[in-house]
Amino acid sequence: MTLDDLRVFVAVCRAGSLSAVARELDCTQSAVSQHVKRLERETGVSLLERLPRGVAPTAAGRILCDAAAEGIAGLDRALRRLGDLVHGDGGSVRIATGGTTVRHFMADAVVAFRRRYPKVSLEFQTESSSRGCFDALLASDLDLAWITMGAPVRGIEQRPVVDLPWVLAVRAGDPLAARSRIDVSDLADVRLVRLPPNSTSGGRLDAAFAELGIRTGSDTSVADWDTALLLAELGLGHAVVPALPGLPVPGDSGPLRLVPVPALPPLSVGWAIRRWDALPPLARAFADTVARQLR
Repeated sequence: MTLDDLRVFVAVCRAGSLSAVARELDCTQSAVSQHVKRLERETGVSLLERLPRGVAPTAAGRILCDAAAEGIAGLDRALRRLGDLVHGDGGSVRIATGGTTVRHFMADAVVAFRRRYPKVSLEFQTESSSRGCFDALLASDLDLAWITMGAPVRGIEQRPVVDLPWVLAVRAGDPLAARSRIDVSDLADVRLVRLPPNSTSGGRLDAAFAELGIRTGSDTSVADWDTALLLAELGLGHAVVPALPGLPVPGDSGPLRLVPVPALPPLSVGWAIRRWDALPPLARAFADTVARQLR
């Protein structure tokens, strides 16, 4: 029994004629009859009865025709929706992100994606950490999550997109602001504005300091890098932060300086997905758009 068998059988029941369906399908009446006979062999019952003019479904035939017509209509609707998803005529892409991710990593990509797929909705779900993004991805129908690359997580694939060098954010006029680069030894006596140590990026920074044998102090903790930058700009502390894409680089007249710290290993960020090869076409298109814009 095939889908074509069922489609032809429904057409015959509606037309009441084998020859009419043969003309519509541009095939022989014998070919149409073979579809019906195959269904009768599968079901073990007679599905059509011959009339003086044409054919009509038997009681069993009406049962099969009603069920097949309903199933085919539903399948056709699903195929149309799948076509819309593939061609960008509808659907949505759902992404878990940190609080400032869209502004720094996806702003240009969102504009480019919207121009290409104007009828597709983008839904962003804010999470406070990469761990929260992992949990949301596993527990819901989210397509993608933007994370700091970390240890393997069961059931999750991680795909790095860009590596971010570290910089020291200081207020203009600070003794370190005029440097062309910062050695990690220069940070030994500096009180830093820090992310919580249980965050992936904060943990990576702490691990890098420990590996380099540098002990830093901190009396201020913030939830995101943008807040750390603001406090540094206000002169309320120093902050070692990743050089975020889209971050304005202040000119000489600005209150903030960003000085490279080349000894620290870059911070890798990118996508988390359940299975890349099972990602819906629109979600993959958005992920690829973000990667292209950042590279």
